[in-house]
Amino acid sequence: MATIPGNVFSRLGGSGNLSARSAIMQSLNLMVDEIAKTDIAILLIGESGTGKEVYARLIHKVSNLGSTPMKKVNCAATDAGRLLAQIRESLGTAGGSGYAKPQTLFLDGVDELDLSCQRVLLSLLSDSEQKCSSGEAAVRFISSSSADLEKDIEEGRFRRELYFRINGVVLRLPPLRERKEDIPDLLEYLLVKHAGELKKHVPVLNDSALELLTSYDWPGNIRELENVARKIVALGDPALALGDLRAAPASLPRPSETPRFSPLKAAARAASRRTEKELILQALERTRWNRKRAAHELQISYKSLLYKIKQIGVRGAESEEP
Repeated sequence: MATIPGNVFSRLGGSGNLSARSAIMQSLNLMVDEIAKTDIAILLIGESGTGKEVYARLIHKVSNLGSTPMKKVNCAATDAGRLLAQIRESLGTAGGSGYAKPQTLFLDGVDELDLSCQRVLLSLLSDSEQKCSSGEAAVRFISSSSADLEKDIEEGRFRRELYFRINGVVLRLPPLRERKEDIPDLLEYLLVKHAGELKKHVPVLNDSALELLTSYDWPGNIRELENVARKIVALGDPALALGDLRAAPASLPRPSETPRFSPLKAAARAASRRTEKELILQALERTRWNRKRAAHELQISYKSLLYKIKQIGVRGAESEEP
């Protein structure tokens, strides 16, 4: 099975459902490596079944808070009162006197919150910006969304100010149809996983079955692929298990989804530069362009920050005294 590049994954020892042969996923994994150790808020965006919770747990596990439990809030199944109680509990206040310890809070499906819940969440986010005695943020927020929140803002379904609070860095998880190179490794991992759970032999797929699986568009993404893998193991007959896929209409090429291939190193460098620029601009905005505070948040020297600001073409960096 393919290994996953990046220090963050070597620390984990690798994971089959994060396998990445595709350039788009390797670039994403490198971005995760850059931001996992920070306390910046992260917004994971992707279609249903693309693995947003998997990545949320990965980021938490390799962060500075990885030894503590990650608190998950299911935004689709909560009202304003319950949301208020869950987040106050996660903030860990002790009679209003302070925070016991920093925590990671995963807001799963933040696009599902109605406007009243969004107002409650926004009112609580300022509390989370306080620092613990260690200097770390009281809560590290990771949010996920299956919807285009910018479109929801335009249509009045999502509060703009809340969006800017939760999207310190946006990570977009591609649908499986845009990373078909990863399907063989994902499938191998899932077949082994479910064979172990069901105490059955790992099925061997012939070339015809593999061709079918890699040509299918997977509208349900990795979740749908996992259901098919479980069915193959349970039935013990790949041809029978794949009957529904064979009967499905053939996938047609989609011009807007044609992958653009580029050398992996170049793609990784470009992704790293984009991430660095986004992190710097977000830090400057949070600190109202106080460069010294921004450098402290980014854990780099003040002079390094001035140099990087000049590199990304932001005017005014040279006016600040070191």
